[in-house]
Amino acid sequence: MKPVNKGTIMANAKSGDTVSIHYTGKLEDGTVFDSSEDKEPLVFEIGSGAVIKGFDDGVTGMDLGEKKSLVIPPEEAYGLVNPDLLSEIARDQFPDEITLEKDLVLQSKTPDGHVVTVVVTELTDTTATIDANPPLAGKTLYFDVELMKIA
Repeated sequence: MKPVNKGTIMANAKSGDTVSIHYTGKLEDGTVFDSSEDKEPLVFEIGSGAVIKGFDDGVTGMDLGEKKSLVIPPEEAYGLVNPDLLSEIARDQFPDEITLEKDLVLQSKTPDGHVVTVVVTELTDTTATIDANPPLAGKTLYFDVELMKIA
């Protein structure tokens, strides 16, 4: 009798698995905003909420060693831009030692003591508009991913 060749068993990533992923994240214009290139892979548990929903969903079902491109809309990434997180503040309300300029990143405390990162998005002679939305809010994200390990 000949031995039966059972073939290779492919492992699919599923909820509850801890996976190692190499990735490159880009914006629509091709700008790279994050990458594991030349670093250790990203390790997370699928379904734990450790990564954005679209990334979690995109990795689910991948085979070990598989490469894939993901397109993640804002609703499955960092959400849409929330207009309630935009504030126009008089320039004289900022400390004198801060030189206000567009795209300046600042940290501020909320009345309940939480630290919030904000970005100056607009300046006039008398006001500065600051944005407390996540930097990638409102953006479609493009990821090239490779599943390196399933545990």
